Amino acid sequence: MKDKDDNILYIGKAVVLKNRVSSYFRKTNKTNRILKMVSLIDHFEYIVTDTEAEALILECNLIKEHRPKFNVLLKDDKTYPYIKVDIKSEYPNVFITRRILKDGAKYFGPYPNAGAAKEMVQFIKERFKIRQCKTFKSTTRACLNYHIKRCMAPCINKVSREEYMQEINQILMLLEGKTDKIIKELDDKIKELADKLEFEKAAELRDRKNAILVITEKQKISNINENSIDVIGLYKNDLEVCIEIFFIRNSKMIGREHYFFKRNYYNDDKNIVEEDESKDNEDRDNKFENNKNDSDRAENEEIISSFLKQYYMDLEEIPAKIMVKENISEKEIIEEWLSKKANRKVEIKIPKIGEKLKFIEMAENNAKITLENKHREKYNILQELKEKLDLEKLPIKIESFDISNISGTYIVAGMCVAINGKINKSLSRKFKIKNTFEQNDVACMKEVVERRIKHSINEAEIGSGFGKLPDLILADGGITQIRAIKEIVDKYNLAIPVYGMVKNDKHRTRALLDENRNEIEISEELLNFITNFQDEVHKTAIEYHKKLRDKGMLKSELDDIEGIGPAKKKALMQKFGTVENIKNASVEELVKVKGITEEIAKRLKEN
Repeated sequence: MKDKDDNILYIGKAVVLKNRVSSYFRKTNKTNRILKMVSLIDHFEYIVTDTEAEALILECNLIKEHRPKFNVLLKDDKTYPYIKVDIKSEYPNVFITRRILKDGAKYFGPYPNAGAAKEMVQFIKERFKIRQCKTFKSTTRACLNYHIKRCMAPCINKVSREEYMQEINQILMLLEGKTDKIIKELDDKIKELADKLEFEKAAELRDRKNAILVITEKQKISNINENSIDVIGLYKNDLEVCIEIFFIRNSKMIGREHYFFKRNYYNDDKNIVEEDESKDNEDRDNKFENNKNDSDRAENEEIISSFLKQYYMDLEEIPAKIMVKENISEKEIIEEWLSKKANRKVEIKIPKIGEKLKFIEMAENNAKITLENKHREKYNILQELKEKLDLEKLPIKIESFDISNISGTYIVAGMCVAINGKINKSLSRKFKIKNTFEQNDVACMKEVVERRIKHSINEAEIGSGFGKLPDLILADGGITQIRAIKEIVDKYNLAIPVYGMVKNDKHRTRALLDENRNEIEISEELLNFITNFQDEVHKTAIEYHKKLRDKGMLKSELDDIEGIGPAKKKALMQKFGTVENIKNASVEELVKVKGITEEIAKRLKEN
């Protein structure tokens, strides 16, 4: 949950996201902490995982990384446990630790709770005959674990290091989630022992196999046993590409980012395969499909390659490894460049099987969801506008206008533009009213809309930068504003629909209004968009008016009159609006202004 400045307020998890999130907004008793948090929520972001265990671990990692204000219960310094295999030892051991060191050991986790980690270590030491002593040293007598068949007693040289490491390798495969490989090895060994009539040893391995099948639970979020990796996934639709990056540090996923790019087309379908009527249709179709797939792969490769170069260009922290799905022709060059930039070796890995490939696929899945949600939100807004207002096409470009003045002074207008359901502030425009010298919003609106339309009509000639005419105009006001705009639109024989954005008695947007005073009910999602749009155009007009007013008050003919300082000038301008009105005022009217004496009033009249 994030606030309007994109600060993280709260990180949580849920099996059914809708149910969990909506519970915060129901009218039930809530603590002051939750009430405060809900009041600050502006938008949500979510990451999809495959299991609840993954979500739990990810939640912990993100909370520890970002420390959100409202995650009170999880903001302690508790760390989750890892299982450590000290493979650099002569006879490695397996144990639990909460510290990850750069000692060449293998670390697995984090585990959601200490109990789960202890259970796994206990299982390993029950099913695999490795040493259980904390410190290893040679001796002349084996401990009890050897006698109860829980250890192969390397301390008295009952086993070679090669035999011992076979057990360790199976343990590593178990912790890495490579259970299929373990099971196959065990099946082969069981068959071999059975053929030799060594049924007791075969039964022992059979029990190990069955136990492994019961306890194994893959944790893809945490099984990438690397200190510094970026995992990159790509998804694209017909118009746009989304790149999703998962950041893994010290074997934990600590966050993610996503980036959007406009999609470029390199081939038109009709040009991929030349028509050849002499060839069999099926053969031609297969060739077409193969070329299309080749083109798609080439595009993916170019996107990933370009992204790597652009993204890491100005980045200070370069990971040790970058995992991508696509083969990259510039792989070696980019690796050399990144290694030089980081002053250490940086590798680009392209996994074909296993957990690392599955992790890339999870990044791709999140890129797909991110891209679909982005377009779904915009499309839903535009589609609802089209249906509710009975428009002929989607309103890709929407414009709105608002008038601002005080008592007919410094009259200005603001124009706001939304493209594809998103407000584009760079396209906002401001107007000084030129032909209306009194408070007449209808006349001002007609002037502004006509000037705006002329800009697009004459754009080729004068290069106005207003772009094409809108698909829809939303007036910030009621029926008079709608009809004023409609009059100008009709004057130029344009088929631009015009509707009003109306507010309730609490000055909050409540509905859309047509030229026949019919209110059109809209969804909450569209209402939020309309409200933001209305607020933005109002803000544009108000800020421009304030800027001109302040500028006019700062410098005027009043500055040259003795006895008129900033306070008196401000009071005069607030009362009369313009210098011209002050000139036309009588002495009696002037002395009614605070601070203006009869002497100063006469001086004003004389000057």
